[in-house]
Amino acid sequence: MPLYETVVIARSEITQAQADAVADAATNIIETDGGAVKKREYWGLRALAYRIKKNRKGHYILLGLDAPSPAVQEMERQLTLNEDVLRFMTVRVDNISEEPSAILSRKSDERERAFRGPKPAGRFESGRKRGFDEREEFRARDEYRADRDDYGNEEEG
Repeated sequence: MPLYETVVIARSEITQAQADAVADAATNIIETDGGAVKKREYWGLRALAYRIKKNRKGHYILLGLDAPSPAVQEMERQLTLNEDVLRFMTVRVDNISEEPSAILSRKSDERERAFRGPKPAGRFESGRKRGFDEREEFRARDEYRADRDDYGNEEEG
């Protein structure tokens, strides 16, 4: 049987359990029609590249399928009818890799880089940004004005 990979993006308003239920429904359709799900990965709630149906985030799920073409077509039809599914994409592949996908391996790399280095310049120790009047040129201007009297003459002292 041919091999496929399907990525499903579910709405961000649903819970992870409901997103897994969407994947379970797709798995049941494939298994009912004589196929098998070789790989299943939940990539988590991720930001979308652009807004889809007023959503900025979505639950991503990857399914590696070993199924006949009619089973995949029925699964796609059912995903189209499901209101919780924003998008899905099915691609035929030569083989299904057993190791974690690039998305999951990259996510583990991000967790290892917890320390981001020293705070960038232009911030106070607390981390808040400097205000409008706290910039260097305004401080210099205020010091210059402090040396002058009300008429712009230098004060002696």
